[in-house]
Amino acid sequence: QVQLVESGGGLVQAGDSLRLSCAASGRTFSRYAMGWFRQAPGKEREVVSAISWSGGRTYYADSVKGRFTISKDNAKNTLYLQMNNLNAEDTAVYYCAAVEGRVWDGSVWYRDSRRYDYWGQGTQVTVSS
Repeated sequence: QVQLVESGGGLVQAGDSLRLSCAASGRTFSRYAMGWFRQAPGKEREVVSAISWSGGRTYYADSVKGRFTISKDNAKNTLYLQMNNLNAEDTAVYYCAAVEGRVWDGSVWYRDSRRYDYWGQGTQVTVSS
């Protein structure tokens, strides 16, 4: 069992930056592949970014590519999402998610929220235009 707690959300203006953090406790963090998802009002939850358990492989949704950076500090048991040049379309509740030991392969499973076993409670990001 692993517990995930997100932080770092807030209200910002378009063009600003935020860094989200996801602190993990419980079992060995380094064995977990992780992802960031978001859900805007009236919309389905969507993948934003994902990272392999080693941190060596990453994925970004097209909508955030070049603006967001995911990273994983296994020594600190923390996942990060650096978000730059935010716009109104980034407004959503952001969730971090984890799954133990799953290998990145050609199936792009990491885009599917159903493949993750553990979820945080979410942190609100609101971008005013």
